[in-house]
Amino acid sequence: MQIQCTPNEQTILQNIALAAEQLGVPCYAIGGFVRDKIIGRTTKDIDIVCLGSGIELAEASAQLFSSKPNVAVYKNFGTAQFKTLDIDVEFVGARKESYRSNSRNPDVEPGTIEDDQNRRDLTINALAISLQEHNFGEIIDPFDGLGDLERKLLRTPLEPSKTFIDDPLRMLRTIRFATQLGYTIQDETFEAIKQNAERIRIISKERITDEINKIIACPKPSIGFDLLFRSGILEYFFPKLVDLAGAEYIDGKGHKDNFYHTIQVVDNICQTTDNIWLRWAALLHDIGKPATKKFEQGLGWTFHGHEWVGAKMVPGIFKDLKLPQHDKMKYVQKLVLLHLRPISLTKENITDSAVRRLLFDAGEDIDDLMLLCSADITSKNQSKVNRFRENFNMVAQRMKEVEESDQLRNWQPPITGEIIMQTFNLPPSKLVGDIKIAVREAILDGIIPNTYEASFEYMIQTAKSLNIEKP
Repeated sequence: MQIQCTPNEQTILQNIALAAEQLGVPCYAIGGFVRDKIIGRTTKDIDIVCLGSGIELAEASAQLFSSKPNVAVYKNFGTAQFKTLDIDVEFVGARKESYRSNSRNPDVEPGTIEDDQNRRDLTINALAISLQEHNFGEIIDPFDGLGDLERKLLRTPLEPSKTFIDDPLRMLRTIRFATQLGYTIQDETFEAIKQNAERIRIISKERITDEINKIIACPKPSIGFDLLFRSGILEYFFPKLVDLAGAEYIDGKGHKDNFYHTIQVVDNICQTTDNIWLRWAALLHDIGKPATKKFEQGLGWTFHGHEWVGAKMVPGIFKDLKLPQHDKMKYVQKLVLLHLRPISLTKENITDSAVRRLLFDAGEDIDDLMLLCSADITSKNQSKVNRFRENFNMVAQRMKEVEESDQLRNWQPPITGEIIMQTFNLPPSKLVGDIKIAVREAILDGIIPNTYEASFEYMIQTAKSLNIEKP
């Protein structure tokens, strides 16, 4: 079987093959590049393994390109890398690995191409292409990875428990590939993941979160989160998400399984946005429900204030998972806090005041908030979904009308603290803040128009009521 490469890929492989011949070392393209070329996925990088020094091969190969790419060398790992023709190329010598039980960092020694393929996580990632002159382009497939690609099956090259015990990150990678490719994990392989789930403890949170972000970036992340949950891995690094699972019944009244509702919401929002942080907001939007769950006679199950509790949980979750602690976290926290607001407007007569306040509080994130709220409409009862959708669309239309009229997106009240202090010769104080808030609330409530003149007059009246006069 021959694979079809782009002209740039063909140039890169031919130059590497020539450099390898000059050095007298056999070399191969291996792993994801081979897999993706066979199944027709776009490739952005090429991994090269050689029976010798990967660093020497990288340096020799770079000299054969007219652009002479800079070679990044990582001596401690025996690897080297350069980018040319918009493709990242990484080089390493073939390795044989052995592991200790308390670490995923192996003891490494030089090995054969067979040794290198044995250490791969999945059969479909153990495929290699020869770059030797006598069999250039021939696929080397010792574990029937080609057959697994046809069957859309994920399994390990060696005994699965040994594969996962040696490097538990491979369990997450297997689940991530199932999500990305839509493939099925072989029963024996999935059972080994379940049996060794606790081993994920030795993996750093940074590595885990990198895999989770790749799952969240997929078109249907629920595949991965369902597998993480059923395998038992999820509880070891994200127990608060696991707490959402299950439905409890009292007096015949039950609530929805909030875990499966949540991952459905994530799937829904993936249809409308590639924004990874908006997808995180979908994943965390109901994270406060377990802490607020209560059964009330006459009402059934309630989750009062779960948006407030959930918003308070977001910084801790981001810190624990080594996610950004600044603007991205605050963005997710804001959406979690506000996610009920648009829906709540469907339950009452919508006033311009309520709409203004939502526009003011959401600011530039109002469109993302509306996407989240739309994705949050889930039910097995289609008529219920249709009714919610109709009400939601009504709110969206009303928001559009108010926004066009009042221009409140990213709005700042026309009266600032500086104006108040200068007008009344006041120092910075709570009193200044009270006057400023009073003017803002009057505009949002529709008491006065959103103009400087009306706001200034209202400021004077408010100050008088507080016994403050202009000097």
